[in-house]
Amino acid sequence: MDFIHSNGVLVIQHLQNNYRDYHSFLNFMSSVGDPRNIFSVYFPLWFQFSQIVGTKMIWVAVIGDWFNLIFKWILFGHRPYWWVQETHFYENNSLPKLEQFHITCETGPGSPSGHAMGSACVWYVMVTSALSFTRPQSDKSPHKMQRFWIAWSFLWTAFWVVQISVCISRVFIATHFPHQVILGVLAGMLVAEVFEHIPSIQTASLKVYITTNFFLFSFAVGFYLVLKMIDIDLLWSVPKAKKWCINPDWIHLDTTPFAGLVRNLGALFGLGLAINSQMFLQSCKGKNGYKISFKLMCITTALTTLQLYDFIKIPTHTEVLFYALSFCKSAVIPLTVVALIPYCIHLLMGDSEKKLD
Repeated sequence: MDFIHSNGVLVIQHLQNNYRDYHSFLNFMSSVGDPRNIFSVYFPLWFQFSQIVGTKMIWVAVIGDWFNLIFKWILFGHRPYWWVQETHFYENNSLPKLEQFHITCETGPGSPSGHAMGSACVWYVMVTSALSFTRPQSDKSPHKMQRFWIAWSFLWTAFWVVQISVCISRVFIATHFPHQVILGVLAGMLVAEVFEHIPSIQTASLKVYITTNFFLFSFAVGFYLVLKMIDIDLLWSVPKAKKWCINPDWIHLDTTPFAGLVRNLGALFGLGLAINSQMFLQSCKGKNGYKISFKLMCITTALTTLQLYDFIKIPTHTEVLFYALSFCKSAVIPLTVVALIPYCIHLLMGDSEKKLD
């Protein structure tokens, strides 16, 4: 692995030395690949236009990130910014220098890349769903097929442009080696493709959501405890991150492995509550749910409200409290998007229609 890591360091140095002018763009692309944007940006946009796509998006994001956590614990992947400090591959006087940024100091293991995997998951769902809407069903005339293939070429080109940009950005900031982001993209596409063949998630009951949450949490915690009993600490990467990050303020508790786990489980639980609620059935499944004006109002209100959620800061002085509040905050997001906002808008539209009558 030293050979792969050392060549990865050369790639990072090349990017940092020659593409510094694109620093702002690469930072932006790193945020585009942030798994948290799936819940606060992509999901609200898609759910009102297609509840099937929105529901699939949450399932793919949660299960994909869960597999990412398990893979990270199994693969024990180093991150560049601490590997160069601890490896014996280099002579002391030839230690490579890698620049760090405020988003460099992720605390979990590095392989596969969670940003690359999450981005590949959600963009794969969006592209395949968009193509299913544009694919001719009965009338497969040459003109319509030509338009479909133009759309196919454009969407898959956009997919790969985004994935390559996200991968380059994660390598540029020295938080991942190139092989880690490549593995992340491939794993993300695989998870998303599997869910193309699991239509049962669209009709899942609240019991299914709770059972899935319980299994994912129990397996992850059990896996952690079993390995800890045989003196394998799966949180080995956290001390390394704290030791080699040049700015302690760049270390955030929400980048730890368990933070991502509870955040995703909260989102899945919140979706289960929302999609099986009376508020959802009366609003999104009612007559207003088919109106473009209703959908646009829901999307606009949801996106605005979720941006305000970013101002809610969770206290980090106690880890257990932080994880519990993270779970609750994440559960509120799909509840807000799927049930609370549509129901409120449904009531407002109902009142306005009565006044017109």
